[in-house]
Amino acid sequence: MVNQLFYGDNLEVLRKHIKDETVDLCYIDPPFNSKRNYNQIYNNIGKEDQTQAQAFIDTWTWDNHANQGLVEIQENYLGHFTSQSIDLISGLTKVLGKGSLLAYLVSMTLRVAEIHRVLKSTGSFYLHCDPSASHYLKTILDAIFCSQGGDFKNEIVWKRTSGHSDSSKYGSVHDVIFYYTKSLKITWNQVYQKYEQNYIDKYYRYQDEDGRKWMSDNLSAAGLAGGGYQYEWNGVTKLWRCPKTTMEKLDAEGKIYYTKNRVARIKRYLDESKGLPVQDAWNDIEALRSWHKELLGYPTQKPESLLERIIKASSNEGDIILDAYCGCGTTVAVSQKLNRQWVGIDITYQSIGLILKRLEESLGKGVLDTINISGIPKDMKSAEALALKKDDRTRKEFEKWAVLTYSNNRATINQKKGADKGIDGIAYFTGDQDEPEKIILQVKSGNVKSGDIRDLQGTITLTGAALGVFITLKPPTKEMIKTAKEAGIYKSRYMSQPVDTIRIVTVQEIIEEQKRLDILLTLEVMKSAEKQTEVQQTQLDLFS
Repeated sequence: MVNQLFYGDNLEVLRKHIKDETVDLCYIDPPFNSKRNYNQIYNNIGKEDQTQAQAFIDTWTWDNHANQGLVEIQENYLGHFTSQSIDLISGLTKVLGKGSLLAYLVSMTLRVAEIHRVLKSTGSFYLHCDPSASHYLKTILDAIFCSQGGDFKNEIVWKRTSGHSDSSKYGSVHDVIFYYTKSLKITWNQVYQKYEQNYIDKYYRYQDEDGRKWMSDNLSAAGLAGGGYQYEWNGVTKLWRCPKTTMEKLDAEGKIYYTKNRVARIKRYLDESKGLPVQDAWNDIEALRSWHKELLGYPTQKPESLLERIIKASSNEGDIILDAYCGCGTTVAVSQKLNRQWVGIDITYQSIGLILKRLEESLGKGVLDTINISGIPKDMKSAEALALKKDDRTRKEFEKWAVLTYSNNRATINQKKGADKGIDGIAYFTGDQDEPEKIILQVKSGNVKSGDIRDLQGTITLTGAALGVFITLKPPTKEMIKTAKEAGIYKSRYMSQPVDTIRIVTVQEIIEEQKRLDILLTLEVMKSAEKQTEVQQTQLDLFS
């Protein structure tokens, strides 16, 4: 199976493209992190942080999608819903009413049912959430997994932030990760975490002459349910945990320690220990901070070490890993590094572009040749279809695709809603004064005219930008081209030749001619300088 990256609604992708029982492990981190207190979610009332509330409302509202989803569950569409999940959602409809929370739970029920379908019988499922709605989510997972022979394994608590004070409650410092399996026969590889220093100091109190630290552990089987082995050793007769041949072997290896009463105990060497088996409270994995190199600026990015633990525990090399809300691609990147096959799905092109950039930067351009990318416009017909989509969940997706594709995923998307001042994307390059200069990118999918170019020129002036790019789905008029040329040219010492201050690029050129932004951006200049410094330092080291 070739690694798959899908751009689109994960429900549609799961139903159309992922076959039954083909996935070994699925991890999802859905976009629900409202930070609202229980009563505010339950009743959909109250004052709250406006940014978080807006993000919640934008993602989950009671609309046509929610209505259609509710009908599909209650009518058991395609036969994918258990009677328990149907009854549960019907009951929650009466309790919660048709609001944002129920819309979220309907959406999750639809998708988890499909995830259950595509999991192999030995497959595992991890759902990452926060305490705001975890109690509802667990009942949904129970209704889908446990009612069909699956098993609830753990509610994992991940401490994602340090302690802080709150004016009216205990500080919220953790996320919840639910771990379920499709059956009782599972893939499981015990994972370990390093001992903390205070544990080492407390238990590994002894050391051999060569400095090897060890702890003294019991070899007696007294009181053990499984019994033991009765024999005399070193003048002491009792029940031992191992047969006499094993005791002789341990003694020959110098791994037996004798108490003052001549009772044999085993030496557990620190350097032979794998560590402490991981429990269901994870406080040893730090959430990403500003100083972490892997930070991409994605708001809900999870650390790679978190996904490494999950993937190593519940899959083997060559297994297929699915992330149906792949965001910035942490699951994808870790799966790639751990020699797993993977399937990633996301509804925003910003995420798709970020994943491609992440893989290319960490593993080289060749890695993109090993990925099958679906859902991205590959011809004018599909580009026009994306531009004409009226789905509220994917507004501005055409603009994002155009900006990121033309800039080779190097520009940043303007996230401001409403009055964006004609800016869909921004990129920075290094000017003559070694200061960052701004490139404004604007995208139009409808009819265009010369006035659009003059407006862009005004935006360039207003924002202090140096260059502008006008991307259009429709062919530009002669007057537009003339107006753009009249804006003049720009030249810096980092450019091999002058460029137009305003350039017009058509979507047709982007798709059919692979036309891309050919200006070396600031970050690339910095990376080039860093690389040159590394080369020079290597040369100095060789001759020092």
